[in-house]
Amino acid sequence: MFSGIVESMGQVEKLEQRDEAVRFTIASKEIAGRLSLGDSVCTSGVCLTVVTFDEETFSVEAIPETLRLTTLGDLREGSSVNLELALTLQQGLGGHLVFGHIDGVGIRLDGPPAGYDAREAEEGEVIHWYSAPQSIMKYLVFKGSITISGVSLTVVDVADDALSVALIPHTLEVTTLGDIAVGDSVNLEADMIAKYVAEQLAPYLEHLKGVE
Repeated sequence: MFSGIVESMGQVEKLEQRDEAVRFTIASKEIAGRLSLGDSVCTSGVCLTVVTFDEETFSVEAIPETLRLTTLGDLREGSSVNLELALTLQQGLGGHLVFGHIDGVGIRLDGPPAGYDAREAEEGEVIHWYSAPQSIMKYLVFKGSITISGVSLTVVDVADDALSVALIPHTLEVTTLGDIAVGDSVNLEADMIAKYVAEQLAPYLEHLKGVE
């Protein structure tokens, strides 16, 4: 489990095809020096397992299903990735509960959907808009949480098929979100608590429809 507070930006140093999986070797002294074999690392939002490491780099592998359902298949040598080690029980929860299980892929938009009355950015913040599938949109609420490429963010606007988040300069500087251009894809994970609540309430809501 993670918090969505990025600890380091790493760089993909090498990609290797291993049977059906792809092995990513990632350079990050800050992360590599704290690893053990089998540790989990949130890599741009995706929970992956460490298979090798040294003092400066570590390697993780992604199977075809992971590559298909996330943006990891778009990575190339030299690509930057957001990195976070798994939480321990002694750590504070600076963001929100992040599992590293991607719910879908979104695309950065150049602004709000036509006709949507969006909030203006305040001084010192930048607003990003992203498209999202309905399977994610149904869990979003104003000022709720969402994870975008491994970064815990607060939802600002919720349109029919898009959402916005407000980013401060620090987040843009220390994560890959500062390099995300309009048209680029991002990994999205909805708040796990919202998903559990919705799942538990679904039968009762269906029952209420029948009562009407």
